[in-house]
Amino acid sequence: MKKWFDTDTFREILDSLLRNRSRSLLTGFGVFWGVFMLMLLIGGGQGLKQLMEKNFDGFAQNTCFIFADRTSKPYHGFKKGRSWNLTYDDIPRLQSLVPELATVTPVATLWGKTVTRNEYNYGSAVVKGVRADYVNIETPTLMYGRFLNEVDVAQERKVCVLGKKVYANLFPEGGDPCGQRIAIGGSYYSVIGVNWVEAGGININGSVADAVMIPLTLASRAYNMGNVVQMICFTAQEGITMSDITPRVREVVARAHYVDPTDDQAMFLLNTQLIFGIVDNLFKGINFLVWLIGLGTLLAGVIGVSNIMMVSVRERTTEIGIRRAIGATPFQILGQIISESIVLTLVAGMMGIVLSVLILAGVEVAMTEDGILKAAFQVPFWTAILAAALLTVLGVVAGLMPASRAMQIKPVDAMRDE
Repeated sequence: MKKWFDTDTFREILDSLLRNRSRSLLTGFGVFWGVFMLMLLIGGGQGLKQLMEKNFDGFAQNTCFIFADRTSKPYHGFKKGRSWNLTYDDIPRLQSLVPELATVTPVATLWGKTVTRNEYNYGSAVVKGVRADYVNIETPTLMYGRFLNEVDVAQERKVCVLGKKVYANLFPEGGDPCGQRIAIGGSYYSVIGVNWVEAGGININGSVADAVMIPLTLASRAYNMGNVVQMICFTAQEGITMSDITPRVREVVARAHYVDPTDDQAMFLLNTQLIFGIVDNLFKGINFLVWLIGLGTLLAGVIGVSNIMMVSVRERTTEIGIRRAIGATPFQILGQIISESIVLTLVAGMMGIVLSVLILAGVEVAMTEDGILKAAFQVPFWTAILAAALLTVLGVVAGLMPASRAMQIKPVDAMRDE
């Protein structure tokens, strides 16, 4: 008994497809191009999403930042245009009146400071006074050393964590800088860590790559900031939507400083949860369009395969009739035509997948800096498997109509046609 698929059957399929090479090549190109574009767009879209997320690299998704500015509305007898500042007193006030908050931490900032080490200097540093719990707001990626801890803050230790760009300028020779001393103005600090987070397109209170982080208590005393802070950061408890509690946060801070709670200019709140949501929704729409365009192109290619297989069946009427006359069953004829359709579709599609993967691998090489990959421009493994399975299914679908026509051919009709 002849097997449904054996070596002879495979040779017969190849012989049928290669009998008219130009036609098979042009037909397969439609499927190849559809799969190639689909995989390329999926991999490219994933890489672009990661690059956009790099702008918020390290920031928690449920974070909000408060900044103070001049008022734009009169309130409680005060004229508009009044200056005011956030203070340390706002921290316990928010913690007690808005219990849904998880972390509430202040940041004191000085811009444009010159940092020196021996003959090296960097004149655009941002000195940030932070507490140990700032890691819950912006998670550092430490190449060397450690981050500030609670003892550093409590004892006002003269220690610092350098941003990537500051480190590159002060230590051009590379290596571990921990234990070495740098100067900010007339004060010396011991380096305890290097934060390797890249400078993103969005910088909140100064670029993290340009930052020199020191204990908050030391910054307030050394730079005569008193009770004033430039920014307050907070995160929400798990399961709490930040947008639901920001109106209460605004109300609590505004009332304490005699500022109109509706004055958006006086108190600017930056909610990263909203921004992450916008990015996610944007790429959901992009992914939908990618699949729509890719599948549409692929479907057009499969329709071309079906049409060409129909032409092939018509040309092989006599051959199919002779097969039927010598004992071939309708099922064997069906399997032969569908197998040819699957092989043509699958081979063309796999070539498209391979070429797209190679191109995306080249893009990844170009996006690698200092041995670190900035974004993964690559097709997920299971997406490629799904595409291969989809190609098989489409190959069956493309061969159904031609196979159905081939099954209807009778030996007598085939001989008469001859």
